[in-house]
Amino acid sequence: MQVNQEDRIAPQEKSANTNTLAIVAVAVAAIIAGGAYYYFQASEPVPQPVEVKDIIPEEPLVTIADIPEPVIEDVIEPKIIEVEPQVQVEPLPTLSNSDGYVHKKTVEIADGMKIEPLLVEKDLVRHFVVFVDNLAQGELARKVSPLKAPERIFTVSDITNKTYLNPDSYHRYDLYANFVANLDEQQLAATYKELTPLLEEAFEELGYGDMSFNQRLLQAIDIMLAAPVIEQPIELDGVSVNYQFVDPQLEALPNAQKLLVRMGPENTKKVKAALRKLKRYLAG
Repeated sequence: MQVNQEDRIAPQEKSANTNTLAIVAVAVAAIIAGGAYYYFQASEPVPQPVEVKDIIPEEPLVTIADIPEPVIEDVIEPKIIEVEPQVQVEPLPTLSNSDGYVHKKTVEIADGMKIEPLLVEKDLVRHFVVFVDNLAQGELARKVSPLKAPERIFTVSDITNKTYLNPDSYHRYDLYANFVANLDEQQLAATYKELTPLLEEAFEELGYGDMSFNQRLLQAIDIMLAAPVIEQPIELDGVSVNYQFVDPQLEALPNAQKLLVRMGPENTKKVKAALRKLKRYLAG
């Protein structure tokens, strides 16, 4: 460790005699001369050495070795504890007063899509739960659908004395399919988890005591995933008031699966892809 020049010799008491001061002065001069040698010009006279006879100091000198090393104490850095800001969780309303809250959450997960005109205004949670319960049975409970029906009408095409489902009718469901397909998986899972108490309460009102709403939703998803994707034109029978599929296998499908068929192949694929993601979350 480098020692400061002023610290090399401990200061003496004023009572020190002349011999002590002289030796101290010679030591200091030698140190200064050694350090400043190259700063002097060569023309300056070189001082003659002075013979110093045995001078015994009356008091012992404090040498460099006698100077204790300064004790460097370990500095303990204060620990900085980062405190995460607490997220204010909006309290969950009662089931009967949940319409505004659920409407807001649905719009949030829509992420800019114009879904508001499609939402029913009353009993959103109860409608959704009853609709899912019917889907799990393969049925469509249109009167309690949480979403309003498309405004565009269903159309058909007559080709060579045969009636087909008009592919333009598929686009009636574009907004619905895109809404489901574009949902953020993590946000949807978080919202579903947040609304689960309301969903379970509404499901209990239906009288199911041996299963949860989560289990019923999984059954409904399986029904919808089993729907076929029809790429070719779909022939219809227009004898009766309501159109029916000419293909007996299509006509035998549950009404819930027929809905996906009427959405068209592209929309069906979008909906089924979203349902698979939701199923992985619910079953995980």
